[in-house]
Amino acid sequence: MEEAIRKSEVLIEALPYISKFFEKVVVIKYGGSSMDDKEAQKRVLQDIVFMRCAGMKPVLVHGGGPEISKRLEEEKIEVKFINGLRVTCERSMTIVDEVLWDINKQLVAEIKALGGEAFGLSGKENSMIQTVPKQSEENLGYVGSIDAIDTTILQRLIDTDIIPVICPVGKGKDNKLYNINGDEAASSIAMALKAEKFVLMTNVRGVLRDKKDPASLLHSLTAEAVEILIKRGSIEGGMLPKVNACLNALKGGVRKAHIVEASLPHALLLEFFTDKGIGTEIVQ
Repeated sequence: MEEAIRKSEVLIEALPYISKFFEKVVVIKYGGSSMDDKEAQKRVLQDIVFMRCAGMKPVLVHGGGPEISKRLEEEKIEVKFINGLRVTCERSMTIVDEVLWDINKQLVAEIKALGGEAFGLSGKENSMIQTVPKQSEENLGYVGSIDAIDTTILQRLIDTDIIPVICPVGKGKDNKLYNINGDEAASSIAMALKAEKFVLMTNVRGVLRDKKDPASLLHSLTAEAVEILIKRGSIEGGMLPKVNACLNALKGGVRKAHIVEASLPHALLLEFFTDKGIGTEIVQ
């Protein structure tokens, strides 16, 4: 009886949040090393299916860095990064495209197995992610920056209660494919869809006041406070591009951005549907 009462209390706590986010678009970026844990991945996808059933409109953008690196090594192609961006030759771009599409199909199949409706998309199709070569002092090859997002197909899927699952490959005016940073792609898609929330699933708890102390998690930050933490050096390394993607989304009109740890059981539900949340939310 006590367990049943506890579960009912959890549902009651979630009710105002379910009502608040009903029919709101939420863009979720999921990828990197956090995808290696298949049980954790199943829980993330379960959360996304739950969100859809609760009336939210989730959009999933995925990466696949570790799998891409593995394939490149198998093909004896050098794996090289400059400022966190993968140097991508023409052959590498073909592999990036193939691996991401394989991952996309797997995610769509798993969402369907969990009872959700999903449809896989590549940013290269139908001019969805329109791309220009990324400007850099060093030659990055086929690495792109986003010029524009066409949301036509995304909006059709969202309006018919289907979860779009997107891999971040763009196409340029030169008709060539470009490797797009997944965080950047998700942030731009969130802005284009005027999303209520932008969420980065990662392998760390969130933004820490002291990066050596997991207990120093900052649950809520303003964009201004984030800028101060960056200047102090409290936010650096792999967290910096994630935080910048969040700030970019906020500047583009997204209401809130979140950074949550993908390995925590049902992290998305805990972040959205409980009073305190378990990650870091960033607001304008």
